Amino acid sequence: MNQEPLIDLTCYVYPTWRPRIRAASPRRGWMDATPESFAYRCLPLDIANAHGWEVLSPCGFEAQWNGGSAVEDVTIRVDPAYPADGFAPVALFGQGVLTFHVAGLFRTPPGYSLWVGGSPNNGKDGIAALGGVIETDWAPYSFTMNWRFTRPGHPVRFEENEPFCFLFPVERGLVERVRPRIVPIDDAPDLKRQYEAWSRSRDSFRAEVAAHPPQVAADGWQKAYYRGVDSDGAPGAPDHRAKLRLAEFEGVAGFHRETRAPSTKAAQERCPVHHAVDAPAARGGGALTDEGVSAAKLAWVMTAMERLRAVAPNAAIPRKTSLGAEEFRDLHYAANWPVLIEGAIADWPARRLWSPDYLKAKVGSAPVQVQTGRNADADFEQRMDAHAAMLPFDAFIDQISAPGAGNDTYLTAYNAAANTQALAALDDDLGFLDAYLARNGGHVRGMLWIGPQGTFTPLHHDITNNLLLQVTGRKCLYMAAPGETPKLYNDHQVYSRVRDLTEPDALTRFPRLNGIRVHRVILNPGDALFIPLGWWHQASSLDFSVSITHTNFHWPNDFHASYPAQA
Repeated sequence: MNQEPLIDLTCYVYPTWRPRIRAASPRRGWMDATPESFAYRCLPLDIANAHGWEVLSPCGFEAQWNGGSAVEDVTIRVDPAYPADGFAPVALFGQGVLTFHVAGLFRTPPGYSLWVGGSPNNGKDGIAALGGVIETDWAPYSFTMNWRFTRPGHPVRFEENEPFCFLFPVERGLVERVRPRIVPIDDAPDLKRQYEAWSRSRDSFRAEVAAHPPQVAADGWQKAYYRGVDSDGAPGAPDHRAKLRLAEFEGVAGFHRETRAPSTKAAQERCPVHHAVDAPAARGGGALTDEGVSAAKLAWVMTAMERLRAVAPNAAIPRKTSLGAEEFRDLHYAANWPVLIEGAIADWPARRLWSPDYLKAKVGSAPVQVQTGRNADADFEQRMDAHAAMLPFDAFIDQISAPGAGNDTYLTAYNAAANTQALAALDDDLGFLDAYLARNGGHVRGMLWIGPQGTFTPLHHDITNNLLLQVTGRKCLYMAAPGETPKLYNDHQVYSRVRDLTEPDALTRFPRLNGIRVHRVILNPGDALFIPLGWWHQASSLDFSVSITHTNFHWPNDFHASYPAQA
């Protein structure tokens, strides 16, 4: 069989340009979240998802439009540690348009253009991708990828390495050579026969499935189109596709499929915290552990594992709207991978009731243990016992509701045992996530966190798996996987010498942070965030905030019992 000639698609770059391009993934978060991932049974969706190449965002950021037509009516807040270098998105044209620069000059063969737009079947709330067709066989110009806001006042979030551009070649003039017609079906009797036979078969199949549900999910749908056969069972087109296998961009070393950019000096200068470099601890020998394994070897293994994680197209922390117990157990709890479950507790009475005034009226003046004087001690988290104080609950709420209360006073989960009786009045407002959690004698309340806007919990990891439920207000978390531990300056126990990853001088003071992969998560009211054990995280309250932490999972969670005392 003669092989079709290859078509070159070339991306020319200057030395400082580092485009992140990959063959598009067929995966979509919303398709993953459908029951039994049934959306992937639609082959046309799968093919469209993977029908091109994606350009990935070089940084994480949040953007918002106020509804006006001027350039300044769009505000863009780039995540910390991403210097302004011309590759971050900008508001260039006004009219509620967000613009990405594409760091490359693309060339196609004569007669071919590039179709450029957003990734198919991957909508984004509050903003829509604009599409274009560009004659890249002759034009010596770069192009931008533009998105237009659809809702004023709605913050839109792009993560680092999230696709912002989708492209593939199209033959110029082909659509103009198409002759569209409407013809009676009787003019194609064989097509009519096959269609009607298929329609009857589909109706019969659906009735059979309804009467006798299959034991295997895959048996619950017909697969003729997927297999590429017509209704008579005969092969359809010889070039039928059930999967696309697109080539990755070749050429300059470092332009590969990893979701992080290459670890060159230029790339580090552009996005210093988020590029992969070897941890110094992995370069040489190092002291042996009691088991005879060098610390350097352990660091090498952990660093290598994190680089392998980053190869996956969906290496970001997923946001799901529903999550069954088995899927949670297999894909997250056992896999040590976080997940945010949107609206997991949205129907709890606490979600609509727990304002400062309501909490004061409900708990009254019952004494509670809190932490105070945190602002005067940079190590307040490690020396939490020194900051313990008893306050009437209503006085505590008044104190943290005062303007500028900030980080000084906080009711933390650390004080759970001391506050059990006082906070019992809130139990009637709570539901329970039975799919993930065990009731342990009927108790439904986890450990409460209550604090004002600006409350900050420094970088640390836990030695249990935690489920963090956000009841009131929002929190912003920065998270790093356990494999990043060699770069995180472990202090003692669960703490790091790095208190805040977003400090402007963090990279200067802690150079091993170069290369760390950081995930930023916004936790909205009603959301649940699974934080696996060993995952480093820091948290800031963006509003008056009430959160609940649970550790009482259905599955083993007693790892703290074997945690080394000198860790």
